[in-house]
Amino acid sequence: MTRVSPFVSASVVIGFALFATDSAAQTLDAPRCGAGVHESEALGTVGFPEDQIFCPTVADPKEARSFVSLLRGTFRSLDDPSGKGTTIASVGLGDNFGLVRWGGPAPNEGVQLDVIGSIFAQFDLGAPSNDLINADYLIGLPFTFRRSGFSTRIRIYHQSSHLGDEYLLRSEDIERENLSFESVELLASQEVGPLRVYAGGEQIFRREPDTLPSKVFHGGAEFRSGRAGSIQLVGGLDVKTTALHDWSPAVSGRVGLEFARRGSGDHPARLVTLMIELYEGPSPYGQFFQDDISYVGVGLHFGL
Repeated sequence: MTRVSPFVSASVVIGFALFATDSAAQTLDAPRCGAGVHESEALGTVGFPEDQIFCPTVADPKEARSFVSLLRGTFRSLDDPSGKGTTIASVGLGDNFGLVRWGGPAPNEGVQLDVIGSIFAQFDLGAPSNDLINADYLIGLPFTFRRSGFSTRIRIYHQSSHLGDEYLLRSEDIERENLSFESVELLASQEVGPLRVYAGGEQIFRREPDTLPSKVFHGGAEFRSGRAGSIQLVGGLDVKTTALHDWSPAVSGRVGLEFARRGSGDHPARLVTLMIELYEGPSPYGQFFQDDISYVGVGLHFGL
């Protein structure tokens, strides 16, 4: 049986120079949350744009991004005879690829169509072979809009989830769900200086099993100190609730430092964020959506 290491994603080289000076050809009025729109792509129709106009959420555990996190907490689906908690590695590989943007009337404004794909996997570090527990696969089409500090994202996406072979072999009592669904999501966001708030929800229109929630409320708040140089403080609180859990919230919080290195010419910035992560509530990991979990940990998040 093939063994999968939970630390493969951690081999990404992060020892580059984080404090490079800005070059002459840079982005226009870069928002605090991203690289901004390149000067050559600010207005008109742009095919395959390099940037986003809707900022990725900081604390949502299912936002498409690449990361590796070490988490310690209580996970009902994992055996914990000592009662002292379990340590897992949570790994993500995700990207947002711009298809077309209709820019204007000002830089960093307009509408954009993207395609996203991401994989989220969890590994039990208490097992002899660091068993793969669960993997979630997402693919979607986000349509985003920005005008000044206001932005929205409408996203249609598909998710399927699969248990790891080694985890399934632990016990005959473990039941595998054939879990998959399609959902439409709407988030509206407003930025005011260093603060950002967002709210919206999802409607799941095809689901298997039918015990999955059909509606999700989603909201949150974020803080970014501003990237005047190569570093900024970031933090976020993300909340999701569903009728399935009697509207008991799933609360995710993250805070840390984001480092940026700008390339020469029109190349977008490379971002690395070191964050403390906390979570309590219904599990965001597909196959265990009916479990209540809690954890605290630390993560490295990569923005390309």
